[in-house]
Amino acid sequence: MPALWIAHVTVTDEEAYKKYAAGATVAIADHGGTFIARGGRFVQLEGKERPRNVVARFADVETAERCYHSPAYQAALEFAKGASERELMIIETTE
Repeated sequence: MPALWIAHVTVTDEEAYKKYAAGATVAIADHGGTFIARGGRFVQLEGKERPRNVVARFADVETAERCYHSPAYQAALEFAKGASERELMIIETTE
């Protein structure tokens, strides 16, 4: 089943986060991930609002997890640490 990688982010250091985004984009693409939403308009109805929201689609949960744990993504993630507050989840779709 396909899976979605969903991130809710508040960026606190734009320059460092740009480096994260560049590396993460490559890592996600290398694992067959495609972006569905990336920082677009949103309406927060419940919970903590984060101004940047990203959704990527992967072939399955396992592929999304492999992407997260890959050396390329982990290297990119170093730039996000201290440059953002974020939540990230992978969820299997019903499609």
